[in-house]
This record gives sequence, C-alpha cells and structure tokens, in this order.
Amino acid sequence: MDEGQRVAGGGAAGTACVNRLDAAQLAARVEELARLLMDTVADGASVGFLAPLGRAEAAHWWRQRVAGVAEGRLAVWTAHDGAGRTVGTVSLAFPDKPNSRHRAELVKLMVHRSARGEGLGRRLLNTAERAAAEAGVTLLHLDTETGSAAERLYDSAGWTRVGAIPDYAADPGGVLRPTTLYYKRVGAGARHG
Repeated sequence: MDEGQRVAGGGAAGTACVNRLDAAQLAARVEELARLLMDTVADGASVGFLAPLGRAEAAHWWRQRVAGVAEGRLAVWTAHDGAGRTVGTVSLAFPDKPNSRHRAELVKLMVHRSARGEGLGRRLLNTAERAAAEAGVTLLHLDTETGSAAERLYDSAGWTRVGAIPDYAADPGGVLRPTTLYYKRVGAGARHG
C-alpha cells in the first residue's frame, strides 16, 4: 500500500491510514505513540520495557527517536483509524557501517489492542518490507519473543526462523524469556535466494 492510502474493507486494517513520518511529524505524535507503547506493554508484549510503563518514560523513548528519523537512521510508520487515533506503528533501523547498508532491522511493530486481529500488523509489516526494498535494502532481520503472537505473523509472512536465544530479554513482568531471530530477503535479495 502506498503511504497515506486507505484500503477498502472492515475494521481497523481496512480503514487505517498508514503514513511514514518525518522528524517533525514524529515529534508531533510522541504522546499518541507513547499511549500505543503503554498499551502494548500493558498487554504483555515484550518490546523492551517493563510494566507498568509510565507515560513520561514512553514519551521520552519516542522523543529520543526523532533524531534518528531526522538523520535517516530510522524510518517510522504509523497507522491511524478513521477518528485519527494512532492504532499501530512499525520502524526500520538502518545500520551506519559501510559493510551493512544492504540490511535493516525491523523494530517496534505494535498494534493497539482495540485494532488487533484484523490484519493491521500484516499491513504494517508489508509496508516496511516494501519500503525497505524500494530503498535498496535486500535483507531484513528482527527478533521477537519466542512463543508470541508475533512469531505466528512472521512465520506466515515468509520470514525465515534462524533460531532462539534462551533468556534473551525480560518480558514486561520481568521474567527472562527466549527470543527468536528471523530474516527475510526483499527486493533484489529475494531473487537471489
């Protein structure tokens, strides 16, 4: 889907508008993204934070991303429902080393609880994959909590599971959990195995 385009269909996935944010737009949406991050952590998703996650900490984390977007090291997309409420996000982190500019890391794919189960996560994932390929990236990678719903999404979207690392990160409740590593070839890389 092109940025800003709406897709016909029902629910949040069908009516959400997905847009790539520039640094000023990200700065303007910090509070909305903080609420989304808080909702995601409160629901138990392991996205780097412990529960309870406060608004100030969540907003501070997003504010720190603004410079990365301005410098081109980070690309952030948000999904908004018909009322303009931020209901999802996904980001790509680009390495700064010359030998790794062909790859990017998919990070912080989040969908608000009220918008889950309607394909919005897949739309955000597809948006990031397409944008990576258009930017000349040929390899994407990510990590996600082993056994999570996110694993099912990546498996069904054609990502390749590399393996799991035990006790990689604490879940929101503070319990150490394994993480699964994935990769996916995109663009020109997809044609070369």
